[in-house]
Amino acid sequence: MAKKKLNWFFLLLVILSATAIHGSAQATEKSNYVLVWSDEFNAANGSLPDSSKWVMEIGGGGWGNHELESYTNRTVNAQVQKGKLVITAKKETFKGSDGITRPFTSARIKTAGLFEQKYGRFEARIKIPRGQGMWPAFWMLGNNIGTAGWPECGEIDIMENIGKEPSVVHGTIHGPGYSGANGLGESFTLPSGKFANDFHIFAIEWEPSAIRFYVDKMLYETRTPADLPAEKTWVYDHPFFILLNLAVGGDWPGNPDRTTVFPQRMLVDYVRVYAKK
Repeated sequence: MAKKKLNWFFLLLVILSATAIHGSAQATEKSNYVLVWSDEFNAANGSLPDSSKWVMEIGGGGWGNHELESYTNRTVNAQVQKGKLVITAKKETFKGSDGITRPFTSARIKTAGLFEQKYGRFEARIKIPRGQGMWPAFWMLGNNIGTAGWPECGEIDIMENIGKEPSVVHGTIHGPGYSGANGLGESFTLPSGKFANDFHIFAIEWEPSAIRFYVDKMLYETRTPADLPAEKTWVYDHPFFILLNLAVGGDWPGNPDRTTVFPQRMLVDYVRVYAKK
């Protein structure tokens, strides 16, 4: 009887060891990459995002999703504080330069025209906000959007969260014939706790025929051309630029309600981009 217990014990060790090896294989191996671009947000407190790295988009036209905020270029909506980028969504009546009045303000920044890259590892360490109607995102668009349009340019959503799912984030690709509600994606659920409670690292590793999605080094999704609907095109073969934004309301998250507390903040510790060695 004692011998049988011992054999089962060693069998359990073998199973656990194999699981650990498999899990480590799923995690990213950053030694294969070299850092080529980053923003550590170490500027003076109260500074706007670095204009040599980021363009601040403005406007309240709904951004294709019936969002309720007006994006501004004000420090009350985006500023550096203590080594972090702080994007703040505020409940306030605001009329932007586009003449549109909205009940909320927030910020949306992008690297278009300043930094764009094809393939590599793109990652950010982010603490997201909480509450019904909040919609933080770390994502990418093809740099040919001005000529090809969307979704032909391609879109890679590295991290999206909607406030009514506090423990869930989504990774999705959008392209011609598989966009919007038909985008190809998966979700990742925290084993415990909520994403708004702490910082987490969100990343993709993008290669010519694969895009892998990670949360805190854990691989949870891989997309390849084989996943596309019949006769649709894999459009991830040209440079993309990065976006960070905090939307309020919209078709997917729904609108804030009486339980939503404002202001809400999205904190970004860093954004880093690597190229394969």
